[in-house]
Amino acid sequence: MDNREQVQANDPEPATEQPGFESVGAKLRSLREAEGLSLNEIANRTRVPIRHLEAIETSDYSALPGSTYTIGFTRSYAKALGLDDAAITAEMREELAQGGYQGVVARLPAYEPADPARVPPRWLAWSAAALAIALVAAYFIWRSYALSPVAESEVTKPVAEAAIKDQTEPGKAASQIDPAGEVVLTAREAVWIKIYDAENTRLYENEMKPGDRYTVPANANNPMIVTGRPQVLDVTIGGKPVPALGTGERSIADVGVSARALLARKSKAPAATAGSAATTGQASASATPPR
Repeated sequence: MDNREQVQANDPEPATEQPGFESVGAKLRSLREAEGLSLNEIANRTRVPIRHLEAIETSDYSALPGSTYTIGFTRSYAKALGLDDAAITAEMREELAQGGYQGVVARLPAYEPADPARVPPRWLAWSAAALAIALVAAYFIWRSYALSPVAESEVTKPVAEAAIKDQTEPGKAASQIDPAGEVVLTAREAVWIKIYDAENTRLYENEMKPGDRYTVPANANNPMIVTGRPQVLDVTIGGKPVPALGTGERSIADVGVSARALLARKSKAPAATAGSAATTGQASASATPPR
């Protein structure tokens, strides 16, 4: 049997006021009317349904969900009128006990029920949950973009484009580059290199980090390089890019890195191509049978 059924069994009729006795509900109603407030206004302040406020004012406790809620609603009603809520709830406990509700009151918890006026509305809770989900989703979207790898560095892109242009027009590029220009090797990724001269004297040996630069000594005797990742090295002569030292398919060694050696590599490309084409033409001519 729940609290309401027990209350109805104990006191099926609303409590009647004895001569000289003013119930808590009647006292609250008198003060409300004295201030010119309606039950609707009290309900808006307390968020307590009007039917429950009417039951308190008429001492119809059987219409309330239970003694716990009765005390909680009374406390909110007293606060809405600016009264001493502790004194009002103490009077309500005593009235409930005198009215035959002592069995229910004895089982009341030591703490007071939550003030209905302080309970947030359901829409506010749903709004807060939706906002939290949106913030979490926005964080993961931002994180995926912030941590995504850059496809091509803004710094190395112009160098790569210039190198491609030089490869397509090797003769023109070679004629524009100063053979006495300074040779600089720049690492786009981590790479180990060794630079040595014709006497096999080591000029430089280290693992370069991205962005590290090495300037080949201008007075070096035929400087050469050995490395396993030539494709990650940007090579410039006098500040102008030249093709990469290799494709990365295999390691390179004994490759000259002086300005003249690099320009010679560039100038050999079209000559080799022309020679191959001439050889192919001769082979085709010799293979054609006479009519």
